[in-house]
Parts: sequence; C-alpha cells; structure tokens
Amino acid sequence: MAEGTVQSIEISAEPDAIYRVAADLGAYPEWAEGVRSVEIKDRDGDDLPLRAEFVVDAMMKKISYELVYEHDAPSFMSWSAIPGADIKMMEGSYELTPGEDTTTVVYALKVDPAFPVPGFIRRQAEKTLVNIALRGLKQRAEEVAGTR
Repeated sequence: MAEGTVQSIEISAEPDAIYRVAADLGAYPEWAEGVRSVEIKDRDGDDLPLRAEFVVDAMMKKISYELVYEHDAPSFMSWSAIPGADIKMMEGSYELTPGEDTTTVVYALKVDPAFPVPGFIRRQAEKTLVNIALRGLKQRAEEVAGTR
C-alpha cells in the first residue's frame, strides 16, 4: 500500500478468534473507540460482511462512509470506501499470521478525507486511528478467546 500507515501487534488468540472479532462489524460500537454505528448492507454466503455503512467521531466532526470488504478468512480481510461526502478514498486491511503462542496482526490504512486536512495532520490521525484500533482489537479478541 503506497503511503498510509502500517502497524502490527501481537494478540494472544488464534487467528480464527481474531478474525471473527474483526469481521463482526456490528459489534464495533461496543469496543472500537469512535465508532458510533455500523449498518451491514450486504453479506456473503458465510455471513461475512461485504458492504457496511459506518458513522464515526473523527475528532473534528462526525463522518459517515461506506466500505466494501474482501475476505480470505482467517488470514486476511481488506476494505475500500465507496467515495462519498466525507471520504474520497479509504483502503485498509488486517493480515493475521499465527505464531507459537500469539498471532501477529498487521493493520494497514490509507485515508483521503473529502474535507481539507493538512497532510501532516492526516498522517498523524491515521497513525492514531490504527494504534487505537489495534489496541481495541487485541483487548476484544483476548476477552473473546479467554486469554485476557
């Protein structure tokens, strides 16, 4: 992914458990900081989300956007935004790699908002979003897996 932000974290849970948490978009408002609501618009035959609409608090304002998902469970999930009033472009992914006692989760995100934001603030916001999302995913997945 050109530019954008990439961070990783070790989670004490199996990839399947982490993937289930990451793909349970409807539960994001319970654990993902800033996510106010998620409406699943479409699912595949395995009940994984294919399209969802989000409303989030983005520091300066509430924004809404719609994401389209691709799945390669339980190792990879990616998404891209349908351009809208608040987001021109957003691409992201989770890549899960099992280890001996933990799973490494790599989160990549690139966002281009539809409203003016200086580049250095956008980059810092991406880093903050990814860091918060990974910490939240770790906490939720370890709770679900019973390793926390």
